[in-house]
Amino acid sequence: MVISHLTARPSCDLIIAARQEVTREVWDRLLSDCECFVSALVVLEAGKGDEVAAARRLDAVRALPGLHVGDDAGQVAEFLVAEKAIPAESAEDAMHVATAALNRMDFVVTWNFTRINNAATRYKIRAVIERHGCQCPELCSPEEVFGDL
Repeated sequence: MVISHLTARPSCDLIIAARQEVTREVWDRLLSDCECFVSALVVLEAGKGDEVAAARRLDAVRALPGLHVGDDAGQVAEFLVAEKAIPAESAEDAMHVATAALNRMDFVVTWNFTRINNAATRYKIRAVIERHGCQCPELCSPEEVFGDL
């Protein structure tokens, strides 16, 4: 989750530490140059775990306008799982993508390369979303949003 990379203590893992730094560099620019939103799903995830860390995550997203998460998002998420665009054990990820698509978001910014943001899954996700009458948001990492890092 991008928010956890933004607010977490610096990691000893070089890849995670680099992603944390990129997230911190991009965050303020995202907020100033883009219209940013957060879904209730992200807020729920941000509030889990260590109380102090959760408070930092929730504080980071507190001012962002929320996206509607309706029954139709559940249906689109079910299509994403049923059509094997997103694995069944990652149903929450399917809900994130479905919610963004149904709210006509331009981007979903994520570090989730395993289940959402890789060439094979982006292609499958886009095909399912469009087959069900929605426009798929661009699925990208924070460093891809502006392309100049």
